[in-house]
Amino acid sequence: MKQLYVLLLLCSLIFIGCNTNPKKSATVSVSFSNTVSEKALDGRLLLMFSTDDTKEPRFQINAGLNAQPIFGLNVEAMQPSQEIVFDETIFGFPYESMSDLPPGTYNVQALLHTYETFNLATGHTVKLPMDNGEGQQWNRSPGNLYSKPFKITIGENGITNVNVVMNEIIPEIEEPADTEWIKHIKIKSEKLSEFWGRDMYLGAHVLLPKGFNEHPEAKYPLMIFHGHFPSDFGGFRTTPPDPNLEPDFAARFNVEGYNIMQQQEAYDFYKRWNDPGFPRFIIIEIKHPTPYYDDSYAVNSASQGPYGDAITYELIPHIEKEFRGMGEGWSRFLYGGSTGGWEALAVQVKYPEEYNGCFAACPDPIDFRAYCLSNIYEDENAYFYNSEHKTTEIPGHRNYLGKVDISVKDYNYLEYVLGTKSRSGQQWDIWEATYSPQGEDGYPERLWDKKTGKINHSVAEFWKENYDLRHILERDWDKLGDKLKGKIHIYCGDMDNYYLNNAVYLMEDFLESTTDPYYAGEVDYGDRAEHCWNGDQENPNHISRLRYNSMYVPKIMKRIQESAPAGADLTSWRYQ
Repeated sequence: MKQLYVLLLLCSLIFIGCNTNPKKSATVSVSFSNTVSEKALDGRLLLMFSTDDTKEPRFQINAGLNAQPIFGLNVEAMQPSQEIVFDETIFGFPYESMSDLPPGTYNVQALLHTYETFNLATGHTVKLPMDNGEGQQWNRSPGNLYSKPFKITIGENGITNVNVVMNEIIPEIEEPADTEWIKHIKIKSEKLSEFWGRDMYLGAHVLLPKGFNEHPEAKYPLMIFHGHFPSDFGGFRTTPPDPNLEPDFAARFNVEGYNIMQQQEAYDFYKRWNDPGFPRFIIIEIKHPTPYYDDSYAVNSASQGPYGDAITYELIPHIEKEFRGMGEGWSRFLYGGSTGGWEALAVQVKYPEEYNGCFAACPDPIDFRAYCLSNIYEDENAYFYNSEHKTTEIPGHRNYLGKVDISVKDYNYLEYVLGTKSRSGQQWDIWEATYSPQGEDGYPERLWDKKTGKINHSVAEFWKENYDLRHILERDWDKLGDKLKGKIHIYCGDMDNYYLNNAVYLMEDFLESTTDPYYAGEVDYGDRAEHCWNGDQENPNHISRLRYNSMYVPKIMKRIQESAPAGADLTSWRYQ
């Protein structure tokens, strides 16, 4: 019996050993040819895999349920023909290691997101991706190198003998041309150039009012539409929808033919803009991308520099001078959604007398006790709920029924692949680049560890005192209240996809408690409305989001009538 037991034990050990999966091979070499660059390059080298043949892998990278695998590493002075090796140690998303990729057939592609060197006025030297006219889109940025995708097969033993050569370069983007209605400006910012140690520019797309040339005596109020990088002035079309346009399907809204609706709304706005009873305004969309994101968040920050001052004291006066704006605080109004919603409110708070009202739709977190679903002052971890015996990830994205498809960790892990040191060009990293103190290395200090989610509460306190808009208003209401009375208007869907309504509730609690003076503004919610509901209780979100440029005009006109100073010009711009 003893011999039989030993024999059975040996057999079981052999069986276990034979069924232990060895670590799969995961080695891919990536290089670029001297036909696309003869000089050494810095940047973030990205290796992508896709099982979807509909488009290139670089256009399929996201944090959602249709995410495709991507891996990334930093390169410095990468030489032409130099082979950089990706192996199982290189961090990726949604698989953390290439050795975890399941067997199958994949399209493989590499891309080098190139960095430039900046010698900052703070004395730091940093390497960052300069925007090249595309609005900080790594997969479309002119000058980035990439390979054409090709198919490989990953077998049971992993990836072997794969070499990827980047021999393509993303071309320059053509600037939009001026039209009768829309003009484009670009100015060098002295304030930003000094901070960044190189020439830096601000731009804007300017929509002129009807009769601008025929009424040289008129001066106009200014509407500033904040938001993500605009390639041109959006939502304005002088012709009816293209009759040959094939209708598409908008999965986000479950609507067929949304592209046709967009063109129709743009044409309808053109007709409203020309209506005899429509007030004559100048509307601008600002172009202010930074090396960290598609726009600067329109405030001064430690790592991005004085964008708030540059926009308010350089760009806005230049536009008003060039296009006969009133040039006074009572005649300037701010609006926008999401990033633009936060910017509209933040700029109004930071420059209370330079603007006369903000209309902030679905704003990014305006109270960091509800930084989406985290309280950054009290919570210990941004990725997991506190629990002794189980692990539950914190949601990052839901639909109007509450179904969750992305976690906060998912978003941040993808960002960590796209770029270290807050350089991914994505949402959570730009919040750090805007709100955080500058670290000793010249990059923004992390609010939390990107791998573990552990929150740094000293950084959170810096955020609180400088960018938590509810806290700033409550702290300084004795100084700000009279300057902001009647100027704050906030709108949010109560099923915002990113849980942004939670911070709006907290802001509303404070605003409604104000008495000396009462804030005298507006906070409103859309029932079951997703991101980015903007205050329209009559139309579905997919329609109202196309009407930003006209929907706040009645509120602005009411504000002007109530607040314009004695002697203000209320007539020259009201011609028919």
